[in-house]
Amino acid sequence: MRNANHAQRESIRQYLKHFDENPKYRHAHVNNANCCYKAGVKLPRRENMNTMDSTALHVALHRLRRKLTFWRVVAIGALAVLAGWAFSRAVAPDAGEHIARLRIDGFILGKQEKIDLIEKLAKKKNVRAVIVRINSPGGSTAGAEAIYRALKRLAKKKPVVTVMDSVAASGGYMVALAGERMLAGRNTITGSIGVIMQWPELNELLGRVGVRVQTIRSGPLKALPNSLEPTPEEAREVLESMVREAYDWFVQLVARRRGLDEASARRLADGRIYSGLQAVKLGLVDELGDEHAARAWLREKYNLPKDIRVISYRPRRPLLQQLGLPGALAFLWRALGADATTVPLFMPPAGLDGMLSVWHPRPAATGGR
Repeated sequence: MRNANHAQRESIRQYLKHFDENPKYRHAHVNNANCCYKAGVKLPRRENMNTMDSTALHVALHRLRRKLTFWRVVAIGALAVLAGWAFSRAVAPDAGEHIARLRIDGFILGKQEKIDLIEKLAKKKNVRAVIVRINSPGGSTAGAEAIYRALKRLAKKKPVVTVMDSVAASGGYMVALAGERMLAGRNTITGSIGVIMQWPELNELLGRVGVRVQTIRSGPLKALPNSLEPTPEEAREVLESMVREAYDWFVQLVARRRGLDEASARRLADGRIYSGLQAVKLGLVDELGDEHAARAWLREKYNLPKDIRVISYRPRRPLLQQLGLPGALAFLWRALGADATTVPLFMPPAGLDGMLSVWHPRPAATGGR
């Protein structure tokens, strides 16, 4: 072993001596020699220095750097994994009894990942109760209904309290109805109970630039409405009947969950928004309060420990979301003068279609400009 180390040191001394005639390169080659020594790479002996061209030398050094870079990346990755594991262990949701915190934010689509998470909470024995924090202007009617039904199934096994943050309107209010107790801030925006369907008609604009769209359909109402042709009255009647049916269901849900007669619920469900204070006075919300008040209510009602922990649960996020791309897009949208909650309305997610239960003010009305 000692002989091997001596041979390496001798090779590096010969390497440095060879480049003594080129002082301006001396610093770079000293560094390369030191790296080679640390990595255990044997350099050419003196008798081979003069015959070794510069291209071969650069190739050898490039291979060395690439090898060192690979192991540095491996080491950094291992440290990151270890740190993530340690952090997850430090805040592990399985550590003792606790209250789960579930967030419903942004445009509601009823994604399966969120529903799966709600079902997971129902099965966890150490989750004593669930606080649902809602900050959403609504979303698709079917998506909000799916989240509501999942929370109702959860509520059969564990206490569920819903807390409305800045906005819990339309589909956001529908989700909040699943809670055994509903809380809102004094200035929370809620209400907007109703259903809409909307679509742009671009046929006149296309006609002005000389574009005509030809359609062959199997029936007179197939693929209607769409943006490329006027909507016939018969198709409009079909859509209106669907909206009325969904609206009636929404009103009946409000009446049943809030203990109102249907006539009173229908008067409140004309599409207008309410502040949290107004909603409490009208019986649409139980009380003014935040998560602190929700925890106090749960402790008193279900005799929970005073120091019980509250742990946040969230679905596994795709890689792009973990890298913060959606947040960057929302920041760019706000920089252009629009409110972040309106992003899904002007740039709807791919595949969004159907009836909506959503409150969507114009950007100028939200104070975003």
